[in-house]
Amino acid sequence: MEWVWTMQFMMLLNETESEFAKRNDPAEAPHYWGAWNAFIGAMAQAGIIVKGDGLHPPQSATTIRVRDGKRVIHDGPFADTKESIGGYFVIEVPDLDVALDWAAKAPSATYASVEVRPILPPPAQPGTM
Repeated sequence: MEWVWTMQFMMLLNETESEFAKRNDPAEAPHYWGAWNAFIGAMAQAGIIVKGDGLHPPQSATTIRVRDGKRVIHDGPFADTKESIGGYFVIEVPDLDVALDWAAKAPSATYASVEVRPILPPPAQPGTM
């Protein structure tokens, strides 16, 4: 048995407002969800999914900042945002090139973007080195 070193990457799947709207449009939803289900099915078949979830639309977001010791809460998306995170996957693959290959297959890569970031390994516990 050959050992294969792997790394975990998070893919942040960005979508435009018009693409978010397709989720609930009776005419567009079957194509929208069909593309995502095919992508998710391919990743599942490859055995690379560690975790993943879709997110509610940006209008459901709440952002908090602490300024001068006080909480400042903003409901909904930022007005200047052209793309918002529609979901994410944590995948486990050999390297960044493979993660980018998978990210390029995401439906949102064709109309918005997919951000890929390596996941930090957990910190070493004292006495385990």
